Amino acid sequence: MKRTLIFVCICLLAGSMSDAQQNAPAPSPIAPQAPPPPPAGPSRPTAPAQAVVPVPVPIAPPKPNGPVQKSLVRITATSVEPDYKAPWNSGGIQRGVGAGFVISGNRILTNAHVVSNSRYLTAEREGDPNKYPATVQFVAHDCDLALITVSAPDFFKNMLPLKFGGIPALESTVSAYGYPIGGERMSVTTGIISRIDFQLYTHSSIDQHLAIQISAQINPGNSGGPVMQNAKVVGVAFQGYSGDVAQGVAYMIPTPVINRFLKDISDTHYDKYPDLGITYSKLQNPAQRRFLGLKDDDRGVLVSTVVTAGPSAGFIQPGDVLLAIDDHPIASDSNVELEGERAEFQEVVERKFNGDSVRLDVWRDKQPITVTIKLYTPWPYGIQAHRYDVRPRYVLYGGLLFQPLNLDLLEAYRPTDLRLRHFFEYFVVEQLYLQHPDVIVLTNILPDAINTYLAPYRGGIVDEINGKKVRTLDEVASAFAETPEHFVIRMIGDGPPLVLDRNKVESARERIKARYNVLKEQNLEEQPVTKTPEQASKT
Repeated sequence: MKRTLIFVCICLLAGSMSDAQQNAPAPSPIAPQAPPPPPAGPSRPTAPAQAVVPVPVPIAPPKPNGPVQKSLVRITATSVEPDYKAPWNSGGIQRGVGAGFVISGNRILTNAHVVSNSRYLTAEREGDPNKYPATVQFVAHDCDLALITVSAPDFFKNMLPLKFGGIPALESTVSAYGYPIGGERMSVTTGIISRIDFQLYTHSSIDQHLAIQISAQINPGNSGGPVMQNAKVVGVAFQGYSGDVAQGVAYMIPTPVINRFLKDISDTHYDKYPDLGITYSKLQNPAQRRFLGLKDDDRGVLVSTVVTAGPSAGFIQPGDVLLAIDDHPIASDSNVELEGERAEFQEVVERKFNGDSVRLDVWRDKQPITVTIKLYTPWPYGIQAHRYDVRPRYVLYGGLLFQPLNLDLLEAYRPTDLRLRHFFEYFVVEQLYLQHPDVIVLTNILPDAINTYLAPYRGGIVDEINGKKVRTLDEVASAFAETPEHFVIRMIGDGPPLVLDRNKVESARERIKARYNVLKEQNLEEQPVTKTPEQASKT
């Protein structure tokens, strides 16, 4: 029985494999089988045996910057934006995502704009599902950098601190890491270094520092992430143009700015950038150079104005020509040679700190002189910068809201009054701060029976209250604390004064507060937002 079964299986197998046997009669199970006859017609060529080709196993490309995922941090910030139209309110809640990376000392470097106005921060690591509460250690709004840390003891376990490199060469390739468009997994884009120049830092909207343009795509969520070359950080991604302005143009904060920030906070306090407090123009016109008695050597820039509240006052004069700074010759296009690169001569000042000195070679009245200036930060520039992590200043009286002029105020109200725009634009250049340290603006009116028909005064700049010049917001509060029968408020420019009946205002105060949910009628200082107990213990 076993032999029969085996034979049948062999026959079935043979029948399935040979085309020539398909028409042959079935052989007898007893008689021996003859070889099968050849098929009729031309014979088919036998297909050659196919060689086995090994399939290549894909190999992951090398990571030129190492395991960056062990250094990268995803930061989620819940922030509260101040409400300048109703400054007694806490403001609107917003949520944003940015990036950061671990550096020495269990610290995380990121952008200031990632953590600005934040009330709650969390940090995440690659491959870890947990969100760790984080706190801000230092923040520098003028150069858009910040340091945060995480108190959880296991957060920095197995994390690799990144090291810093120098300024990358033009046309060299860099890689940007982060979490663009809110993604939860690390993203990397590559590009080339396309420009090294002074650029406006949009976070403060007034400060200009060294910045490097790259062609790598930088999108929301990339902010604060490292830009790397040869396994070292050469910059921090921080801003770029939107698609309707330019394509593939983004910027990173280079390591000279980063290193200066880290050195500044080494004494546990950030002191901001100093500034010469001058404006100047290039001296490339030959006739102008001859008129000033200069050599035809393409050196020097012409000082236009000197800020009285700045460190150059008393040392530099309008009409001076700056020839050199700390022995670096200043070219007529305002550049100097610095570490093998041409940079704006103010980069020499940028790398110094408050209290440091700078030496200037000056051409004055066709004679050379040398001056040494001790540097600090001029305060009047603050009106033209964005403010963060502070509550707006204001005084509310009789439903009239008085606020000092600044950039955030202009962006909130977008006034069209040319006088107001002039005070803002020329506050420093025309030394308007000498008469108006605060430019007090009647920004809003909460309608009530006691302040009817006063809408034409909205947007006006306060000059006097009851015959006294008003220079600061504190003086406004002091004037309304007095007890005259009427308050006569004169605005800068022509027109009749604004008049309030004090007794009627006093009787309406609680009514106005209740109607418009006013919790506090004034805030005279730019007080920081309330700190958590953990943050307060570190100050």
